[in-house]
Amino acid sequence: MVGLVVPARAGLARPVLRGPRLRAMLTRIGAPVLSFGIVLGLWYLVSLVLLVPDRRFLLPPPHVVLTESLLKPAKLEVMLEALTVTARVAVTGLALSVLFGVGIGVLMSQARMLERIVYPQTVVLQAIPVLAVVPLIGLWFGYGITARTIVCVLIAVHPIIAMTLFGIRSVDPNLRELFTLGRAGRLRRLMSLELPAALPSIMTSLRTAAGLSVTGAIVGDMFCAQGQPGIGTLLNTYRARLQSEDLLAALLLAALFGVAVFAIFTVAQRLTVGRWHASGR
Repeated sequence: MVGLVVPARAGLARPVLRGPRLRAMLTRIGAPVLSFGIVLGLWYLVSLVLLVPDRRFLLPPPHVVLTESLLKPAKLEVMLEALTVTARVAVTGLALSVLFGVGIGVLMSQARMLERIVYPQTVVLQAIPVLAVVPLIGLWFGYGITARTIVCVLIAVHPIIAMTLFGIRSVDPNLRELFTLGRAGRLRRLMSLELPAALPSIMTSLRTAAGLSVTGAIVGDMFCAQGQPGIGTLLNTYRARLQSEDLLAALLLAALFGVAVFAIFTVAQRLTVGRWHASGR
């Protein structure tokens, strides 16, 4: 039964439905905590029960990763410095992806011929395995930060292009006719109608692209290791040296960074479109 708080005298307070809000809050908090607990339990199960003792170094239990790597200041400092490099690449790649993705999506929405020429190329680029393209990017642009950023853009840009085009093309035809009757030019219609209407789709694509940009930055680190090492470079090093505790610790830091980026854009989506569109709630 939903609890309804009714003020004693009219006009003093609004009726507040606390039951649904409390359940929604508990679900929002409890589901991630439960999933984290399940993953942690499975980790312990595999490490301590399924693996024989002489192979346990391949997957050390969580408390060993914590004490032997994450709680060692010298090791943690190296990982955080590498994560900072990866974060800079991811943010730069995401910014360029937004610039190119929204720009290309808008241009294609205004010119059907351009869409027929460009969109198939973006689909083909998305379909090619990125690991097959990364060595070529390294040969053409070197194996430093520039190549890592390009890899990041190639991975993250397609959802923004597709969702921008979809959002603009999904505008209500009646509203388009209304702007036409008002003799609005193409630029005014784009800025006053089409882009605002496409904003929910664009914000949804940014959430996806944010996670992909982190993936792209880490992949770039792993294949383009010149210059400052990123977290992907450390992953390669730890894997080659069989430093399982450090490898898992670096993976955890990379995962936490990806979750943080996704959470930031989730909040941004709620702030921008949450009050008037279901995608932001």
